[in-house]
Amino acid sequence: MAAILAQLVRRFEQQAVAVIGDVMLDHFLVGRVDRISPEAPVPVVLFDHDEYRLGGAANVAHNVTALGADARLVGVVGDDEPAREICRVLADARLNASGLVTDGSRPTTRKVRVVTSRNQQVARVDYERVAELGAHVLDAVVARLSAAATGAGAIVLSDYRKGVVTDEVIAAASRLSAQTGAVLLVDPKMPRPDRYRGARLITPNHHEAELMTQMAIRTEADCRNAARQLADRTGASVLITWGEHGMWMLDRSDGQVREAALPAAAREVADVTGAGDTVIAVLALALASGAPLVDAARLANTAAGLVVARFGPAAVTPEALIDALTRSGA
Repeated sequence: MAAILAQLVRRFEQQAVAVIGDVMLDHFLVGRVDRISPEAPVPVVLFDHDEYRLGGAANVAHNVTALGADARLVGVVGDDEPAREICRVLADARLNASGLVTDGSRPTTRKVRVVTSRNQQVARVDYERVAELGAHVLDAVVARLSAAATGAGAIVLSDYRKGVVTDEVIAAASRLSAQTGAVLLVDPKMPRPDRYRGARLITPNHHEAELMTQMAIRTEADCRNAARQLADRTGASVLITWGEHGMWMLDRSDGQVREAALPAAAREVADVTGAGDTVIAVLALALASGAPLVDAARLANTAAGLVVARFGPAAVTPEALIDALTRSGA
């Protein structure tokens, strides 16, 4: 099986993926803690350096590119310095920023984390405006999505509830998927699963699945029942990511229903930030390459195990993924 999955990874470089959603900048203020403030019971962080990483839909696109494929990113940023920083980080990651639409009425979504040199998070400050897009910005986003989907094997909707993945954008992605044959995948955040109809696959984590189904997920049977409800309400296959418990897969892609539990691949967990972005990027590339969902899920599970061992959003290379597959005998 490891050899089959490794061959699948080698086919990723032939694929193109359109990624649309909430583009974010992860800004880390890194320093050293030697004392507690005399003003309040909080640590004093002696600043050392800044780090910038891509978040949200931009991190999905980064993972696609890191795996050797063509990522076409579509999203919205503000007319501000964080937007320019995103463009610089995109360039470093060999990603094109031409699919970004500027909206001067909102700030670029930015998460500022104060962390110690030992990767302990002290505080987080979010800069964002959670609101749906204005009509002219929405029209520009749909037009750039149409261009990005041309020749793509998959379309990914990365929904972080910041306002970009509107009902109109979902409808446009669904229409483009039907017209082009591109596989439509959704990383959902909204509690209304019906709005994601038209997707081939949705990938909620178990907290999101609980919110969407109003069901507590405590056991494997709970996870199975939540996946079944989501599949019925969306018409899509479902992959629920479940932290240290791994994943639950419900595959209905060929008219038959197949269900399976996949144990977690991670040996140690440093930070789960961005793991879902890696999962959906690998799933998109594997499905675009013609893999069955169970093989795509095994690959995504292995990739997630690699990124959670690192601090902050991270991307996986083909070499690292193939090496992990070889070592695990997946």
